[in-house]
Amino acid sequence: MNSSRPANALGIDFGTSNSTVGWWRPGAEPLLALEDDNVTLPSVIFFNTEERRPVYGRQALAEYLDGYEGRLMRALKSLLGSKLLKSETTVLGSALPFRDLLGFFISELKRRAEALAGREFEQVVLGRPVYFVDDDPTADAEAANTLLAVAHKLGFKEVSFQFEPIAAAFDYERTVTREELVLIVDIGGGTSDFSLVRLAPERRELDQRQDDILATGGVHIGGTDFDKQLSLDGVMPLFGYGSRMKSDALMPTSHHLNLATWHTINAAYAQKAQLALKNMRYDIVDPTGIDRLLRLTEQRAGHWLAMQVEEAKIALTEQPLQRIDLERIEAGLVADLDRPLFEGAIDGLLQRIRGGVDELLSRAGIRHEQVDTLFFTGGSSGVPALRNSVAGLLPNARLAEGNNFGSIGSGLAIEAARRYG
Repeated sequence: MNSSRPANALGIDFGTSNSTVGWWRPGAEPLLALEDDNVTLPSVIFFNTEERRPVYGRQALAEYLDGYEGRLMRALKSLLGSKLLKSETTVLGSALPFRDLLGFFISELKRRAEALAGREFEQVVLGRPVYFVDDDPTADAEAANTLLAVAHKLGFKEVSFQFEPIAAAFDYERTVTREELVLIVDIGGGTSDFSLVRLAPERRELDQRQDDILATGGVHIGGTDFDKQLSLDGVMPLFGYGSRMKSDALMPTSHHLNLATWHTINAAYAQKAQLALKNMRYDIVDPTGIDRLLRLTEQRAGHWLAMQVEEAKIALTEQPLQRIDLERIEAGLVADLDRPLFEGAIDGLLQRIRGGVDELLSRAGIRHEQVDTLFFTGGSSGVPALRNSVAGLLPNARLAEGNNFGSIGSGLAIEAARRYG
């Protein structure tokens, strides 16, 4: 790695919730400011119907919330490994393959990076989760190959991958003063990834680091799953989730599940879904919730509600109680969410994350007490219950952390400089 001149390649962290681009330059922080002074660009596209153009990131969210007509698409990375990737959707009156949506967004990352750097890039290291898809190597490989094909189509001639937690490890290594056995826990929007690595000051400049990577692993759980469970447990009961039918059966949950899941929200607006809800209304014992659900979908306010839930989740990392004002749907309607409710909602997810860490250490042949440092990164790693859950497994590990939204992109920039000069 030649650290005396700017690198030839970019490192791109295409994230479920936020994305970053890193470019290694001497004496400068690697991350580029993609939107105003922000190094993160929310992974959002809004297709503005009135002006017939796509907009990205915070501008996309702002135009949607300002009431422009259009189509909001978020959590695009979740398409990788999903069945939706082989289908298409309607955007601005035309059919658009979901695969092309990925290209729209990654192309925008490339365009902004090249404008800031004042040059074109033909080489890139892309971050990837340890597993795009759990327990399905074929689907996982298909997801990686899709991302590879998209990058080549956009003009990158040389494309390679690095596991996201490994990239975070290389960023953290810039700060270490002695050898450490480090567990990297990267909780992103869509996945939780783990890496067990040996880091040391004298290893920073080495090109080959495979011997320092003891094990990698992960589970397909991330911040959007936390949002989903908080929505289902804390908000959707106000919209009929758990209501009884006159047959004494529970109301079908598909509409609530679609609205609680970022990349399926638009399905709740379909004419067929609306008709099913209206027909179901007459079979509900208490129609109060389903009437609110009908108003929500008729207003196409699902993305708005999902944003309120996400903001409440973030707020609950710092405070014990958060209220969501639902006046838009019904006068005086609120959802009061507290931390115990949130922690109860995600407890099953946290158990799976702990199980993933246990399995990783077992494969590496490392006892829990041998881990020196626990390094958290990823936008969803600030949840107190998550931190306590993982830290409780490692009795001797000190806690360390970098930029929750930037460590991976910085590490990918370092890796790009190593690989491509």
